[in-house]
Formats: sequence, C-alpha cells, structure tokens
Amino acid sequence: MKLSSTLLVTALLVCSCSFGGRKAGEISDEALLDTVQKYTTRYFTDFADPGTGLARERNNDRNGNIVTIGGSGFGMMAVIAGAEREYYPMEDGVGLIGKMVSALEKLERFHGAWAHWYNADTMQPFSFSEFDDGGDLVETAFMVQGLLTARQWLLDKDEALAQRCDRLWKDVEWDWYTRGTDSLYWHWSKNWEWKMNHRISGYDETLITYILAGSSPTHPISRECYEASYKTSTYYYNGKEYYGITLPLGMDNFGGPLFFCHYSYLGLDPRGLKDDKTDYFERNRAHTLIHRAYAIDNPKKHPGLGEDLWGFTSSDDPDVGYSSHHPGTADENGTVSPTAAISSIVYTPEESMQVIRKLWSIEGMFGPYGFYDAYNPGRTPAVVDHYLAIDQGPEAVMIENYRSGLLWDLFMSSPEIIPGLEKLGFHYENH
Repeated sequence: MKLSSTLLVTALLVCSCSFGGRKAGEISDEALLDTVQKYTTRYFTDFADPGTGLARERNNDRNGNIVTIGGSGFGMMAVIAGAEREYYPMEDGVGLIGKMVSALEKLERFHGAWAHWYNADTMQPFSFSEFDDGGDLVETAFMVQGLLTARQWLLDKDEALAQRCDRLWKDVEWDWYTRGTDSLYWHWSKNWEWKMNHRISGYDETLITYILAGSSPTHPISRECYEASYKTSTYYYNGKEYYGITLPLGMDNFGGPLFFCHYSYLGLDPRGLKDDKTDYFERNRAHTLIHRAYAIDNPKKHPGLGEDLWGFTSSDDPDVGYSSHHPGTADENGTVSPTAAISSIVYTPEESMQVIRKLWSIEGMFGPYGFYDAYNPGRTPAVVDHYLAIDQGPEAVMIENYRSGLLWDLFMSSPEIIPGLEKLGFHYENH
C-alpha cells in the first residue's frame, strides 16, 4: 500500500505536469474529482501508521505518533472506496481494514468507547485535553460509522473480519454513558470520571452518536433520551433566514462550521431523511449555501473570497493554529478550508466544483495527500501546508458518495439503522 519515495515523487510530477500546470480548464470534472479522491485517500493508506493501520492525527504532530479514532473511522470508509475504485488491489484494502480492526481490538476501551487519541508506539491513550484521557463517545461514534460500513462491505469478502467489526460495535456501552439520566455524556475517564461533564446536545456534528446509540442491539438508549437531550439545546432549533435562505436547525452564527454537515453523514444518507423539524438534506444544503453567500457578501472584506472561494470550518490556520473559522465569530479571518466546500459536494455539486477548480489552479495548494488543509489569500504564505485526518477523510468519502453513493448504501444496509432511526422519530421518503 505504501508508495516508495521514488514512486511518490514520480506521481507528484505527473500530477503537477500532465494537467498543464494545473490549469483548471484542461481537466474534466470527473478526472479532477478522481484525482482529488485518489490523492486524498493516500493519507489513509501511504501515510497510515504502519504498525496499526490507523490514521495519524496530522502530518506535523508535535506530540509524536498520535493516531485518531474518529479520523480512522473516516479513513476506513475512504479505504473501502479506494479499493472499489481500484486505486490499489482489493485484497490490500481488506488487509488494511484488518490491520485497523486488530489494533482497535487491542486498544484500551472505556465501557466500550475508545479514547479520542492514542500513541501508536505505546498503544496507550493520549490525552486530548487535561481531563480528557478516557472514553470519547463522539469519536467512538465516528469510528463505529466506519466499522458498520466496513462490516457490510466485508460480508462477501471476509466474513470473519466482518464479524470482528460487528463485535466491536456491539461492545460499545452507549446506555452506560447516560449516567442513568436522560442524556448522553461525551467523556468518561478512569482518572477523572465524569469531570468533563459534557452533555451531548445539538444541532452539531454529534447527531450520529444518538442515532447509533438508539440503534444499538446490545446497549441502546431510548427515544426519550434523544428528545430530552439533543433536541432541547439552545442551538438546536434555528428557523432564521440568512441571505434569504432559511436554516431550520443550527447555531445562530450562520449555522456554525460546515463539518456539522459532514461528520454524521459520511455513512448516514441524508437524502430524504426527515423528522418533525426538517429535511436533513435540505437543511445541510441550506447551511452550505449560506456559507457561500457569506463569502460572496464578504462583510469583513477579506481578499479573494467569493463564489469560487468559500467554505468555513475547523482546520489549521495561518495565524493561530487550529481554529473554527465559522462566520459570525472573531475566528473568521478569511481562511478557507478546502474540506468545507469539497465535502459539501453532495449538497452543492456545481458550487463545490467551482471551489475545487479554483483550488486546483492555485500554485502549491495540492500536495501528496490532496489539497492542503487551509488557504488564506490575505496571508503570506497563503497556503497552510498541513494535513489533518478529520479534514481529509470527509473529502474522500463525500466525493465517493457524490459519484456513486457507495458509502451511504453500505452503511444504510446495516439492519440495525432504519429501525433505530424510526425509533428516534426519523423517517425516509423516496428512499
């Protein structure tokens, strides 16, 4: 799976030269999407930790060889798509998922939940923050979304490995993370127990956590838990208009960062997904178009923003490191994160392709694992030449979902999911 240094250099030269210096008009949309998907997937193959197969948190990590659980769940889905696209032999894709599953079976878990980060060299949890050194239920949900997708994909390829994915999913004690209350809680630590005291509520990236918890055949939560916790947040219902676009759910600040439209929907198919509050596909499309309209309006007068350069989400930053960047906050400093518009291609295909073509034309913006993490034309250097697993993963997965619906189809074929959704009050139309 890992390219030799000579092959990698050759591949990069091909990428740099064969498309005429990356002039956007000299490559078709399909060829460009395939190139972006292929190179982005390499973050989870060529750059995976060689011992565990898990995704490294970032390519410039000061903390050592740190792997990320949520990013590895995203990466697992990207690997599946890459195998189906014949970016590498099918058996290599199956083998890499097998390596990841073996590592997941060995890592310390906390009532079935994994920690946010692990040191791949020691296989021990690595603290995400001072009191966050144990189970992280949301990161675990992102991993389980990948595991269920992998389980379904493996049923006709490696039944034993599929069953190992199934066991990992069934071992998560979602109900234990309610603390006997009407809410799910994000963190638990052997050292600090519930000190983080972070109740999981929405609307944000955590919706998949409640859906999986409600769908669990072994440790389920009730609909009442979802209704009383997630849906009663001060930032759940919105209903306001931004640039003439109504946003049913989400934060006051233009809906918040765009990863809210991505992380829960890499496997969960938003097309026709509805409840008593919203159509989730249309909600996510509205959120994305609001970000685009904000960039066109450009109230802070940042250079370069417009219809071909938009999308604000958490990513690295030329000034302060990792930051949220979303409109309506001081963090919005003109930094555009490629993952924002690219991962929204399922909602806004034409508008997202404009951004992809613009990014493709920018010198130094495309590297060995796809587009770099951020771009701010008002800074020098403008390109933030880092990679993060949680940004690369949604790009590769959502490009595939746009092209074929593969990851949506696999995840939704899980027999637990539709009954779980119905239990929580969701339903599908025309699906």
